[in-house]
Amino acid sequence: MSLTVRKLEAGDEAGWRRLWAGYLAFYRAELAEATTAEIFARLVKGEPHFAFVAECDGALAGFVHALPHASTWALEGYCYLEDLFVDSSVRGAGIGRALIEAVYEEAERRGLSRVYWHTEEGNATARRLYDRVATLSEFIQYRHAKH
Repeated sequence: MSLTVRKLEAGDEAGWRRLWAGYLAFYRAELAEATTAEIFARLVKGEPHFAFVAECDGALAGFVHALPHASTWALEGYCYLEDLFVDSSVRGAGIGRALIEAVYEEAERRGLSRVYWHTEEGNATARRLYDRVATLSEFIQYRHAKH
């Protein structure tokens, strides 16, 4: 298996959309087409988010989206790893780890002092990876949505 991790490009849209649909299905979420189109455009632009894809034997096999931001706790900013997804047919091959490491490298390049993310408590497969590449936080997330 040949694996390449690189920045998301405009020509990746069809493959990214296939993966994005799988990601949304995993989290039982639905988004309007206009929202998906705008998200892809933002990710390709690289502002405010940045995105990497994993290409496995010439086909997109995963993606990661991250959002750098300022912090009130550090002069250097932080990086929120917002989305990570690997196609189920190639999970366990190190693709998730490679995508996380790409975010770590980009955060370092940008002078950011922390990368953090959230996952569902019951996402045991992903959490096994996360336990190897990061430290579990004691924080609990609260949210308020306008809908």
